[in-house]
Amino acid sequence: MRTLYTDDITRRVAKAVIDMNANLSPDIKSAIDAARDKEGSPIGQTVFDMIEENLALAETKQRPICQDTGMVVAFVTCGQDVHVEGGSLEEAIQQGVSQGYTEGYLRKSVVANPLDRTNTGDNTPAIVYYRIVPGEIFEITLTAKGFGSENKSRLTMLTPSDGEAGVVDFVLDTIERGAPFACAPVIVGVGVGGTFEKSALLAKEALLLPMGYRNENSRYARMESEIIRKGNALGIGPMGMGGRNTVLDVRVKAFPTHIAGLPVAVNMCCYVNRHKKVVF
Repeated sequence: MRTLYTDDITRRVAKAVIDMNANLSPDIKSAIDAARDKEGSPIGQTVFDMIEENLALAETKQRPICQDTGMVVAFVTCGQDVHVEGGSLEEAIQQGVSQGYTEGYLRKSVVANPLDRTNTGDNTPAIVYYRIVPGEIFEITLTAKGFGSENKSRLTMLTPSDGEAGVVDFVLDTIERGAPFACAPVIVGVGVGGTFEKSALLAKEALLLPMGYRNENSRYARMESEIIRKGNALGIGPMGMGGRNTVLDVRVKAFPTHIAGLPVAVNMCCYVNRHKKVVF
């Protein structure tokens, strides 16, 4: 049996939410550099220059990459042989988010009631998902999801007869509708299968995969490559200003589903795909 303490969890979550808002992971930075090198549009090249300057300033000064510091979604993987002492695990995570957004002077964007729109003042509550696994592993993957791109995400319930072509068409239609408003170049998570809500969760989880990831299933890997190619052929370009780079990456996650259904969710994310894994 392994014992963890809530005060340590809170401290490390707080640090992680500050870090991830100022520092993009190296794989995303490399993808942006590569996209800049192959961008043929002069305006698109200028946009990339501004993006890279902003990233450098954020990292150097440890300030947010984007003014929208997002809504935190946390994925907790907890081993069955882990014991948490000192209080509630959920409260420890929420307190860490609160401390990070307050002490890091990050914008608080969460409202307590979707219709009354009263700000909670500390960017909580975060959305927390738990996965229980064998052993003593304990890790939390945090993401700060901005809503410029979240608002352009979509979900549909296709029929089985729509098949692969229907999935690809829906994803491309979502990119075409949303990329100009979602701070392209975008990173796209696609969830296929499960139920209505499971497909959306798969799409969110897909955004956490590394750049260049390709599904182990050759059919889904082919779909990922096809959507990237056709998405970039739309000519929307960086920040919707035209160019070769509309899509930085596409990742598909699939799950078994019912014989009568084909749920498909598309979670759009701008190039500021902020996430950080905390391993205990």
